[in-house]
Amino acid sequence: MNTEFDVVALGELLIDFTAYGTSEQGNGLFEACPGGAPCNVLAMLRKRINTTFIYGTHDQTEVMTLGDRIVIMKDGFIQQIGTPQEVFNHPANTFVAGFIGVPQMNFFNDAKLTLENGRYAVEILGHSFGLEEKQQQALKAANRRPGAVIAGVRPVHVQLGHGGIPAKLEVSEMMGSEKYLHTTVGGTEIVAVVPTLDAGDDTDTVELDFLPGCIHLFDPDDQSNLL
Repeated sequence: MNTEFDVVALGELLIDFTAYGTSEQGNGLFEACPGGAPCNVLAMLRKRINTTFIYGTHDQTEVMTLGDRIVIMKDGFIQQIGTPQEVFNHPANTFVAGFIGVPQMNFFNDAKLTLENGRYAVEILGHSFGLEEKQQQALKAANRRPGAVIAGVRPVHVQLGHGGIPAKLEVSEMMGSEKYLHTTVGGTEIVAVVPTLDAGDDTDTVELDFLPGCIHLFDPDDQSNLL
């Protein structure tokens, strides 16, 4: 915080918190202070104040930094309640999955769940990906039949590797310690977040692979998480 305005805004925010346990003033403060410092300050102060805070915001950075438990809503209805880690790792549906996480989760609407010799796999863009044991058990417990599914993979769970899905590299965003690779496979866009040292020199094509156990599967009818 570098200005008198920031100090005043922080003071007003803390008054709201301590007096009422709620606040809707956070957005202006954080926008006035790039770099996330106010979030860190508030997170530290919150731990020292023995009260429950109810904080309303549309900014997921604030949500993930300040929230012990998150209530995600859409059109007035609760979609999921959980810790920041829970909603990131196990989103209840495609709305939550797309809302939490930057860059947004990659979705593959024409994926196919297969079952052979008692083992499930998912086909994405013509490539078959095996599922880990925990995912196998969840699908078996639900007696899930093979068929169409929506697959989702977060950009941080996309890897560069030989033998993966050939993709055209459209744009490479240098973010310092990592790069955002914007690629396309046919008409499908795939974003990958990779360490700068692993990205190598920019090329026209890359091969993409997905981390085992990090593929999300959603029901194409109600968009609920199958895992």
